[in-house]
Amino acid sequence: MTRPWHDLHSPDSRTRLYLRALAKRKISGERLPEAGLRCFLRVQPDNLSAYRRLCHYPDHGRLPPTYPHVMAFPLQLQLLTAPDFPFPLLGLVHLYNETQVHRPLGGVDGLRFSVHADNLRPHPKGGTFDLVTEAQDVLGPLWRETSRMLVRGLHLEGHAEEEADLEPGNLPEVTRWYADADIGRRYAKVCGDYNPIHLGAASARLFGFPMAIAHGLWTQAMAMAALQGHLPTSGYVFEVDFRKPVRLPSEVVLSASEAGPAGVLRLDSHGGLLHMLGQWRPLPPL
Repeated sequence: MTRPWHDLHSPDSRTRLYLRALAKRKISGERLPEAGLRCFLRVQPDNLSAYRRLCHYPDHGRLPPTYPHVMAFPLQLQLLTAPDFPFPLLGLVHLYNETQVHRPLGGVDGLRFSVHADNLRPHPKGGTFDLVTEAQDVLGPLWRETSRMLVRGLHLEGHAEEEADLEPGNLPEVTRWYADADIGRRYAKVCGDYNPIHLGAASARLFGFPMAIAHGLWTQAMAMAALQGHLPTSGYVFEVDFRKPVRLPSEVVLSASEAGPAGVLRLDSHGGLLHMLGQWRPLPPL
């Protein structure tokens, strides 16, 4: 399929986008829009510095591998709150994330981003779709992210496949960190993701959570920052499955295999709760 694209000079303001999100509370269809959005977006140095501090990334002259997501987030919001998008943004559950780093993310002043939704299919708890975000520089593809989102209450024809529940065995501990009660608000301030389930207990209870939970992408970013010595500079895929949410506040433990071109990881907390499983591997040739 040749995908139609809408090219934007800039995304709408986040205030306007969140007002759209608040206005839509019901599923309005069962087909994803074919068109995607494209826009050139520049790095904001102050925001980048704040993100490095928030997620414990060192300043080594390259963008953190999760930072292009932050740059593209307003464009993602615009797609997900458009009138032709059938699902309400509030209530979506992030199940899986894949980050591809094609080349080193150094010397980046701005990137041309594209965002589209694809791969709608049944799930035991509703339906899922993939939010695909790509970034290019003058040399071509540089970075790509696939976020799998669950739409609860969606009824689609077809068989919902159960995913294999494979867990890595004993892995050496890499580090542990404490997820403060206010980390959801601090992440939102830097990254613009003001999902109510992350901001506080009162707003989280409105969506069925007994207390606020950490952003999955903050958890992934903390893990990738801690594993910088394990990962290549580029040419790799890093993917994670989000399991039990990290309730705030709590301490979590990151374990992973040894440094190398491929490996596995897991994030647990006390009481035997598994929060995240992941792996990294070489990126297949384009």
